Amino acid sequence: MRVSGTLAAIACAFSVFAQPLDLTGKPRNPFATPASVRVLLFVRTDCPITNRYAPELQRLAGKFTGLNVEFWLVYPDRAATPSTIGGHILQYHLPGKPLRDPHHELVKLAHATITPEAAVFDRAGHLLYHGRIDDRWVEIGKARPAPQTHDLEDAIAAVLAGKPVPHSETRAIGCTLADLQ
Repeated sequence: MRVSGTLAAIACAFSVFAQPLDLTGKPRNPFATPASVRVLLFVRTDCPITNRYAPELQRLAGKFTGLNVEFWLVYPDRAATPSTIGGHILQYHLPGKPLRDPHHELVKLAHATITPEAAVFDRAGHLLYHGRIDDRWVEIGKARPAPQTHDLEDAIAAVLAGKPVPHSETRAIGCTLADLQ
């Protein structure tokens, strides 16, 4: 099931003033590359569940290295400075290219509401998956010793194989985006 529009629609959605920014403050469109799969990982510097997922995110980035999959770390908190974000990435060894999304353009495009939450887009810019990384977290404060399903990994593999994503949407557990302005 395709949940979102094409690259042309995405390009039109970003106004000059509302584009995501790299850590130098320059506008950066993660859909302006020839990647086969784009993974947007919505994260916050102050979310302990995001930080606990760092090893799994490293594993996933390593698994899909060389397969034309791009990982982007999307920081939707407009109060998070480039310095704070850079320190967060270094401290937790988070994989991917960082983006600030102060106007929540990527948040809206991916239907993100929680961190950590992932969105998987195909080459044409169709949103094919959004939700949790895996099912390790059952609820806030309650985690399994190991995940039973690997939703993000399965979604990336399906898109790479040209197959439908098994579950196009799952419920992420973590820190809400509702309190961010």
